[in-house]
Amino acid sequence: MRAQRFYPIIAGTQIPNDWHKGKIPSNIEVGENSVIDSSFCFERYFANSDVGLRIGNNVTLWRASLSVEENGYIEIGHFCYICNASIVCSRRITIGSYVWIAGGVTITDSDFHPIDPAARLADTIAISPIGNRKSRPAIETGPVYIEDDVWVGYNATILKGVRIGSGAVIAPGAIVINNVPQGAYVAGNPARLVKGIRI
Repeated sequence: MRAQRFYPIIAGTQIPNDWHKGKIPSNIEVGENSVIDSSFCFERYFANSDVGLRIGNNVTLWRASLSVEENGYIEIGHFCYICNASIVCSRRITIGSYVWIAGGVTITDSDFHPIDPAARLADTIAISPIGNRKSRPAIETGPVYIEDDVWVGYNATILKGVRIGSGAVIAPGAIVINNVPQGAYVAGNPARLVKGIRI
């Protein structure tokens, strides 16, 4: 008998016939009719707050990865479709409603390493087998906000501290390091404005 493609997202449960033997975290809140294909989505979910993830109604998570650090928090609005994308959260990532996120997309609110060369070297030593992870230098974070009705194309990357305005389109392969205005179409590395208003 063929397994279903999608299953309801129910906090603290295992998905029947899931190829991955994990479970859906218990510290999440999920709206009605939201579905997932596998608990593998939460393989790197370490949030330890009362609620580390809020998902609205009618959301589809398909082959997605939600990697959340201990103090991280992700919020996803209603009617979103997240397909084969990676959302990596150190502190906060907010995704509005009616957002489409295509395959290969990465969204992250941290560099997860220092930018300064000397600090990066110290960090490399701290996380090595002979190092002390407690001595890692401070790592900068910046919340990511994606407003409603945004389309993020294949293999785009959205980096820390960015706000994407409602109705914007992020072209495939774009690297977004700055805020994107409402209704804008951006492309390139770094992403630049191609059209002011979507047509």
